[in-house]
Amino acid sequence: MGKIIAITNQKGGVGKTTTAINLAASLAILEYKTLIVDADPQANATSGIGFDPKNIQTSIYECIIDDVDPHNVILQTETPNLDLIPAHIDLVGAEIEIINMPNREKMMRRALDQVKDEYQFIIIDCSPSLGLITVNALTAADSVIIPVQCEYFALEGLGKLLNTIKIVQGRLNPELSIEGILLTMFDVRLRLSKQVVDEVKTHFQQMVFNTIVNRNTRLGEAPSYGNSIIMYDVSSTGAINYLNLAREILQKNNMTSINNTDKKIDVA
Repeated sequence: MGKIIAITNQKGGVGKTTTAINLAASLAILEYKTLIVDADPQANATSGIGFDPKNIQTSIYECIIDDVDPHNVILQTETPNLDLIPAHIDLVGAEIEIINMPNREKMMRRALDQVKDEYQFIIIDCSPSLGLITVNALTAADSVIIPVQCEYFALEGLGKLLNTIKIVQGRLNPELSIEGILLTMFDVRLRLSKQVVDEVKTHFQQMVFNTIVNRNTRLGEAPSYGNSIIMYDVSSTGAINYLNLAREILQKNNMTSINNTDKKIDVA
């Protein structure tokens, strides 16, 4: 049975979609069968992995609203072991359409339960909000990764997100846990970035991943070519960061026998 991880933060521009695409691709390259679920109406994960949202006929929207079998929606990507359930702009209206439906918070779980046994990891890219679709993702997920950018106001809104997670744990999904807080957009040249790292680690301690994602030009270029950083430039700093994150998650979940000396790939 696969582990479902939601990538969420209601703040925009923190690296949610970048993390969803590149973590999923890293797990896939490490030979773990992985599915990305694009749960954001902007459909950036869909386009970032090589599909034009305008050409998408069926998406996660149809799975949630029309009870379409997700097997009929899944697309194979160019990355071995990596599949996608795409998003479409129609997802914007889903929150209004499901508001009066019974078990409205569990509609994504119902869809993903049909494919969960076929993947080792399912990565959900959430929208930058705490609306019903994000609550659906949290209800379906086993754990949450929270990207936090190494910039001013990094902790802004994080308390509200953690409170939402606590509510979901209490009312809808008691098994939900926090996989970790991921520091992103780290700039080695800036003292502020280092201060943010220290502040987040002081506040959240063991919840923070050891892996930190550096600000990297190649990482920003990859989506415009419809590729993950792994397929675009596997030797780049960004690729090494996300491979390290994948390995850290595997270790945390006792899914690897990597020894201590091989735990991390050094960034040149």
